[in-house]
Amino acid sequence: MARKKRSYTASFKAQVALAALRGDSTANELAARHQIHPTLVSNWKKALLDGAPGLFAEGSGKPAKAADQPEAAELFEQIGRLKMELEWLKKN
Repeated sequence: MARKKRSYTASFKAQVALAALRGDSTANELAARHQIHPTLVSNWKKALLDGAPGLFAEGSGKPAKAADQPEAAELFEQIGRLKMELEWLKKN
């Protein structure tokens, strides 16, 4: 029988990542204490370190949006245009 995949809340991940960042105990000790795999501890710590600069970007409370990501309205417009072209090509 397969195990059910466990999911963790963002606050739990942040708590474990901050504890790993403090360095009071090793990743293995934290993993044993919270009954998770040590790889999760290191992944969450890395995610915390990678996302931390975005918290202070341009004084906003939200993480900065990547400049290379298009807006949702532009994507919906493009989808509509492509659907119309596809329908036109199917008719002809």
